[in-house]
Amino acid sequence: MTALDIRPVQAPVEPTPYRWRWPALAVILAGSVMELLDATVTNIAGPTMRAELGGGASLIQWLGAAYTLAMTAGLLTGGRLGDIVGRRRMFLIGVAGFTVGSLMCALAFSPETIIAARIVQGLFGAAMIPQGMGLMKEMFSPKELAAAMGLFGPVMGLSAVGGPILAGALTSIDWRLIFVINLPIGAVTALAAVRFLPGTRPAGGVRLDLPGALLASAGTVLIIFPLVQGGEHGWPAWSFAMMAASGAVFGVFAWYERRKAARGGDPLVAPSLFRKRAFVSGMATGTIYFAAFAGVLLVIGLYTQLGLGYSPIKAALTGVPSSLGMIAGMGVAQATARYGRKVLLAGALVMALGVAGVIVIASPGVSPWQLAPMLAVTGLGSGLIMTPYFGIVMAAVEPGETGSASGTLTALQQVGGALGLALLGTVYFGTGSVQVTMGVVTGMIVATFFVGLLLPKAGSEDANFGH
Repeated sequence: MTALDIRPVQAPVEPTPYRWRWPALAVILAGSVMELLDATVTNIAGPTMRAELGGGASLIQWLGAAYTLAMTAGLLTGGRLGDIVGRRRMFLIGVAGFTVGSLMCALAFSPETIIAARIVQGLFGAAMIPQGMGLMKEMFSPKELAAAMGLFGPVMGLSAVGGPILAGALTSIDWRLIFVINLPIGAVTALAAVRFLPGTRPAGGVRLDLPGALLASAGTVLIIFPLVQGGEHGWPAWSFAMMAASGAVFGVFAWYERRKAARGGDPLVAPSLFRKRAFVSGMATGTIYFAAFAGVLLVIGLYTQLGLGYSPIKAALTGVPSSLGMIAGMGVAQATARYGRKVLLAGALVMALGVAGVIVIASPGVSPWQLAPMLAVTGLGSGLIMTPYFGIVMAAVEPGETGSASGTLTALQQVGGALGLALLGTVYFGTGSVQVTMGVVTGMIVATFFVGLLLPKAGSEDANFGH
């Protein structure tokens, strides 16, 4: 168009939103709820499961760690397979496999079989969960997408409250019911997915970075396995050798991804992300926070049942104030989103205060009502951290890096959770002291605060290194 051309410029026509987008969103949310509940139910059911199945103290840690390890190992690969073979197809594969894994859990008869079944759940959960964001972007207009995304917060909050209560109630009857309940949910979700999820065309020219996926998975296993098993065996030399090898493997992974990108390939993780201050500092902040968050849930479940002798349902109800506090924190964080990093930092201070309060209150005769205020404060701080975290980190990411960045952060969330379960479970069983364990948690949250100071204040401000 020349300077003299005065023809009106027509705005691009926005594509018509997918007809069944809201029922399809309900299907995606159902899959997320099923995965979210099974990620945490063993915090309540673990002691009962160990009493029936046998095994050492590390079994309770492995019930959660095996799931999160498998989820972490498969997330990046699952997201990429959705691009290659179609997101609806991968979602259906994930739901079907997750349901079969739940049946395997319900039929488990030994520590080995329950851990194997949890690995199956995690792997197929990794095939299911990454498809949601891509499907939502295809189904909703930009204006509606924000509203659709906003539904995840309340759903997560309700799951956080209802999940432990449901797990406690079912465990009081038979712990196997916490997995049996997934069978009808999985079947209905699969049928609804066939009916309502849109068919998507595979992305042309995208290939799976299998060597990168194997390297990332190997590095994760090499750090988590010795943390879970090392303490039970007296920290032998092999445990430290594996942790050292983990660092070397991740170094090779980083080198391989850079080399693949330089040659015009499709790396599992875009190397350009690691030149962004928001992303690098966000990885460090998220790893520490999610480790502390997962560790708190585990330790409270262990302390109330093994330390205080609470029944599973009483232990579950004891944790409700924490979940309610988290919902409140999410609401406050959304209302104060314009303050960006300040909200996250305030959340770290509030969460540290709550955990420190638990240390002071914890005693042999403490009641749920006495624990409730500090657990609520802990949850409040956690909600203030979690809500702005992803937005702050993703603000500096370029459009072409979004898929890689979101997959990496989701995988990192799982890695942090697995680290927290392994590390804090080891501390608790090694010392038998909730005060010592929560002291470690307090230190981790304080570290979250100081590392969080490296995050950009808001938006993409100071987002990149060297710019």
